[in-house]
Amino acid sequence: MFSGIIEEIGTITTITPRGDSCKLHITAATVTTDIHPGDSIAVNGICLTVVDHDPTGFTADVMKETLDRSVLGHVGDPVNLERALPVTGRLGGHIVQGHVDTTTTLIHREIGEHWHTLRFHLPPQLAKYVVEKGSIAINGTSLTVSAIGDDYFEVSLIPTTLTHTNLGTLQPGDSVNLEADILAKHVEKLLAH
Repeated sequence: MFSGIIEEIGTITTITPRGDSCKLHITAATVTTDIHPGDSIAVNGICLTVVDHDPTGFTADVMKETLDRSVLGHVGDPVNLERALPVTGRLGGHIVQGHVDTTTTLIHREIGEHWHTLRFHLPPQLAKYVVEKGSIAINGTSLTVSAIGDDYFEVSLIPTTLTHTNLGTLQPGDSVNLEADILAKHVEKLLAH
């Protein structure tokens, strides 16, 4: 489990195709300080298992299901990184599983004096889980929905989020990973029975 509070921005250094999967190597400094093979790291919101690591980065396998549901990126791309949340850690964001539901695209970016408002297309299959002032994870970043329409939702980013995540450089047309709030999914399942 993760909190959606990004620890650092890493860089994809290699992507090695392996049939219907791939092996990914990411350069990172902070998240590699205490990791071991088998640990989970969220990479742009995708929960990946550390296969190998050294002081400069780590390697993870990425299976077909993950490739089908998310946007991984390209060599050289910046990626948001977060280690799994320890039981004694602070839940500064919201409960993020690292299980990406789908991808979407940035429609519009409004630049304010000290913040930016980003408008994203709202995928129809997630619309029932997205509510104003509710939580959503975009590229693994825990954010609050600031506005919602029939086919879009917006988030407002403070300077810290703009500089400490890769959301600060997104441009209209860019794709991102989305994870809806797991609590909403569980409530829906419970009410259905």
